[in-house]
Formats: sequence, structure tokens, C-alpha cells
Amino acid sequence: MITSVELGNFISHSETKLDFEEGVTVFVGHNGAGKSSIIDAITFALFGEHTRKSNKSLIRRGTSQAYSKVSFTLNGKQYQAERKIDSKGTLGAQLFEIRNGEMLPIASGERKQFGESMTGEIESRIGLDFTKLKVASIVQQGELNSIIKAKPKEFKELLNAIIGIDKLDTAAGNLKIVQKNFRQAVQQRLGYDDTHIDILNKEITTLNDEIKAAEPQKAELLQKKDLGEAELQKIKQKIETESPKKAMLVQIEQRKSELVKYARDAILLIQKNISEKERKIQACQGCFEYADSKGVLELALQKTESEIECAGKKIQELSKQVAVLKEHESLAKKLQLQDGKCPVCDSTVDRLKPIFQIEHLRQEQQSAESEIHTLEQKKLALSKEKREASEKLQKAIAAKSTLDAHSIQNVGQIEAVRKEVESQKAQIRALPTVNTEGGLLQFASVDLHARTMYEAISDLEKQVTGFNQKEFEKLKIDLEQKQKELSQIDQKYGAITEKIKRADERVAKISSILSELSRVRKYLLQIDDIQSSVYDRDGPVATSLRSWALTTISAKASEYLDILNTKIHRVELSEKTRDITITCYSKNSPIDIDSLSGGEQVSVALSLRLGMAHLLGASNLNFIILDEPTTHLDGERRRALVRVLSQLSDITGVTGPLQFIIITHDAEIFEDSSVEKIYKFESGKDGTKVALL
Repeated sequence: MITSVELGNFISHSETKLDFEEGVTVFVGHNGAGKSSIIDAITFALFGEHTRKSNKSLIRRGTSQAYSKVSFTLNGKQYQAERKIDSKGTLGAQLFEIRNGEMLPIASGERKQFGESMTGEIESRIGLDFTKLKVASIVQQGELNSIIKAKPKEFKELLNAIIGIDKLDTAAGNLKIVQKNFRQAVQQRLGYDDTHIDILNKEITTLNDEIKAAEPQKAELLQKKDLGEAELQKIKQKIETESPKKAMLVQIEQRKSELVKYARDAILLIQKNISEKERKIQACQGCFEYADSKGVLELALQKTESEIECAGKKIQELSKQVAVLKEHESLAKKLQLQDGKCPVCDSTVDRLKPIFQIEHLRQEQQSAESEIHTLEQKKLALSKEKREASEKLQKAIAAKSTLDAHSIQNVGQIEAVRKEVESQKAQIRALPTVNTEGGLLQFASVDLHARTMYEAISDLEKQVTGFNQKEFEKLKIDLEQKQKELSQIDQKYGAITEKIKRADERVAKISSILSELSRVRKYLLQIDDIQSSVYDRDGPVATSLRSWALTTISAKASEYLDILNTKIHRVELSEKTRDITITCYSKNSPIDIDSLSGGEQVSVALSLRLGMAHLLGASNLNFIILDEPTTHLDGERRRALVRVLSQLSDITGVTGPLQFIIITHDAEIFEDSSVEKIYKFESGKDGTKVALL
């Protein structure tokens, strides 16, 4: 129910506020007084819609902004809807719920891309959009009979909205969302949904055909694989048998090389040994005559060194003696007698002692010097003898060292070495030289080890008798070729085996999925059945609801027609196929609507509107606006209309009594009526003025 409407600079209203109550409220006034502007104010505030050419035409001339506020109740709750428009075309919209005098914002604006829509919120709460509301509850001037002029399909859609069948569409939509979400959940879990069942069945058929076609190929490849492995095994066995011989050949060549190298090294060693022994003989030959005189030479050298040492000591003593004599001579020169007297004690003496006699001292000095000279000559001679003896001794020592180094102690040993040399030379002359390519047998005669090596080579050569190197190489080539062929077969066999395995796994997986999808399809089909039988607007439930509604509206409209006292006694609404048809009866005879007069058509339309209004008494929407409903009605029918409206206002539905807002210039028809409020509209220079009568 609308409780108030407030306008500010809206069309012709500068500032108007109207309060409404239950029952009938009437707007009276001359044409152009601003009565119908209230309808535009209500629809603009609720839906942003109106009958004017543009939004800017809503703004009162000379002002820059207009607004409309509508307060209303729905299901026991109070709301206020407000919209504004300025000269730039900027719109503002807000919806509030009023609780305990406090205004709580519910929605604002029309940014639908962000999920914000005040109009959508109002449509959701009222249960009708602007188009359906305008047809069902707002009857513009001259449009009362639009309900009987409406196309059958449009009438049906209107009826669906009035009785709430469009809610079935919402439920059906929700059910489709449930189905969609369920399918998405199934697809997210399984990767498929029930729409893929046929595709999966075809895939299973294709996979089974592929498996069926691949099995013979697999069997053929397995047979080739077994034969190839058997042939490969034979070649491997032959190679395993011949491979040791191949290795023996390599070993034989290696040992031959070792024998030749050993023999040549042995020959070189013998030659080296001969050379060393010859050098030994040459070095030791003649050493014995020196080595035997070593003892005599050592004794003679010791004796000579002893004599040289004695001569040196004697020369040293004599040299000291000569020095003493020279000192005595110098002193003696100072102690010569002076006039027969001693120069020391001045006593008279005939002569001095020899030690103080100069001649004596000189003789002694000359004798000593002569002896020194003799000793030095002797020392020189002895030194020469020492050098000669030392040289001979060195030769004797060297000879002894040479003999010791070669472990030769006597001449017989040198002769033994000389015989060994001759024997080895004879052996060498019987062998090939180092640079000569001799036979293995000749090299085997070098020594016992060489003979052993030769015999080992001979044994190996006996073991490889009959080995053919070319045939062995051919076996290896055959082995490599057979391995390649078998590898290719293995790859093909592995590929086709894997293909069959994947196909089997895929079939098993799809079969499991199909098993679940079968249950999914059964469940969704049950939902489809529910939707078609319960929620479909042409299904049994909707058809039954419409049948009930059509019967109710027909009965109430017929009652109103009887009150309006027309020749039409009954009107009947019926559903045929997908359309709603209207049939009028005079007693029991049908009357074509097009044959009715203008007044009679208005009576039928008004009766149908009122019948719908009666039906709407049990819905969220419980008001109806009639703009000039008495047009084309005579005085009696106008008074009958007032009586009908008074009766309707007393009908109480789920949400309370019905509310009627009537716009008319026939104020006299409401005299002595039970109308609750009558507002008189007058136009003036400052805009529309409204007064409560």
C-alpha cells in the first residue's frame, strides 16, 4: 500500500505531499491541473519510468532539479523510494527500509554491471516490473479498455505475473542453475557430464574397434619377435664360441711380440754383458803388478815422510840456534874488552868466554847454516822420493780398487771371465742379430724363458686352428643387423601393446564414468520431469493456477458487471492453447466484444480490472490507480462504479485491504460516498496546489 507521495519541482508541482490511507482516495480537478503527474511521480520513484517524452521534461520549468519520493508498505514492512533528476540529466536513486523511525539503505543507483539495481530490488519485492504493473494496476487516462485490447499472449503473461506463475519461471531458472551446477560439479569430478554419454559410447566403440584391429598385429609381431630372438640367440652362441679364439689370436700376436721383444732384449743384454766383461778384463789387466807393491810402497812412503819430518825438525832447531847466535854476536860486540878490562865489572881479564867471542859465535853460526843447507837439500830429495812413491802408491790403490770393483782377486779369475766372453760370443754368433727378422724358433733358443714363451704360443695356435676371421666378422655384422631388426620389432610390439593397454584402460575408465553418468542422467531426467510437470508455465501446476485465476476473475468481473447494470450478464476468461480469450454473455448467448458500445467495453474492462484487483488482494501488490475511469460511462454507471470501489476497498487480503487511487474531474459522483480522502488539484502561477476536501 502507498502511504505517501512527495514531489519537488516535479512537472507542475513545486512542492506537494499527499498522504494515503486504506480504501479509496480520489484526485479531482480540471484537466491539466497536475492530477496524472502523481502517476508519473509514483512510477518514476519506483521504476524510473514515466509517460513523458524525456527525463528532463520531469523538471518543473525554471528549476534545475526535480525529485519524487514514494513511501509504501509491503508484507508489514515500510519502505521509501526516491529518485532525483537534474538539468544535466544526472539521475540519483535510493531505496530505504524504515525500521523504528530509522532509514536503512537497501539499494541505490542502476549500475547493473556491478550488480547494483534499485529498480531490480523493487521489482523483486513487489513481484511485478513496470510493464506488468502498468497493465494490472495503473490505468492511464483513456486506457481502461486496454486490457480487452491486449493481445491474448500479452494477457496471458499479465495473468501469469498477477497470480505469481512467473515465480515458477524463477523456480525453474533456479532448478536449471541447480542442474547446471550439478553438471559442472560432475564434470569437474569426472571430466564429463550426461551430455557426453553418446560421445563416450562412440569413443568406447572406436576404442574396442581399435583393440580388435590391433590384436592380430600384436600376435604377428610377437611371433616375429620370438623367431628373431631365437635367431639372435644362435648367432650369439656362435659368437660366444668363436670370441675366445678371436681373443686368442690377439693374445698370440701379443705374445709373439713379447717373445721377439724378449729375445731381442736378451740378445742385447748378452751383447751388453760381453762388452762389460771385456771392459772388465781390459780394466783389470796389468793391475796386479801395482796392487802387489802397495804394501812396500806404503812402508817406503812412511819412512820417507818420517825422514822429511826429522829433517824439518832439525832445520827448525838449527834455525832457532842461528837466531840465538846472532843475538849473542850482537851482545858480544857490546862486551869487548877495553884496555884488558871487563866492560861489565871493569875487572882486568885476559880473555872473554867463548860465548862472548865474536869469532867463535860466527863459526858456530856458519856451521849451523851449513848444516841447515845440507838438511834442506836432503829434504828436497826426500820430497821427490815421496812424490814418486805416492804416485806409485796411488796407482797401486787404483789398481786394487779396480780389482775390488770387479771382484777380481787373482789372474785366474780374469782368465775365467775371458773364457765366458768367448763362450757368449759364440752363442751370439748362432742367434739372429737385433735388427734381423728371425723366426720364432730361432728366438726361442735364446734361453729357457724364451723357449717357454714359444711353447705357450704354439699351444694357443693349436687352439685357434680352423678360426676364420672373415666369417667371424660376418657373424658380428649379422648380430648387429638382427639386433636392429629385433629392436624395431620390439618398438612396434611395445607401441601396439601400449596402445591396447591404454585403450583397455580408457575403456575401463569410460565404462566407470558411463556408469556414474547413467545415474546422473536418471537424476537429471527426474529433475526435467519435475520441471515440466511442476514449474513449466504451461504445465499442469501453472495451467491449474491459471484456470483457478481465470475462474475467479471471471466470477468477480461478472459480479461487478451485474452491479454496473449492463446488458452483459457474464464475462468468461478461458485458456486456449497458449492464449487467454475473453467471452461476454447476455444471459447465455455469447456477445462479440467488438460489437459492444464504448461504454459497455469500458464496463467490461473495468470489471476485469476490478476482478484482477480482487485477485491481487492476496499478493504483495494491493493498490490500483484509475485515471479518468468514468469516461464513456453514464451517470448511473458512474455511481455504480463508486459503489463497486467502496465495496472493493472493504475487501481484506493477506496484506490488508485494497487501496484505490482514482483520478477524475467528475467530483460530483463522490458526493455522499464513503470515500476516505478527496484531494482537489488546482493549477496556479506557482504550480499545482493540492487541498484536502
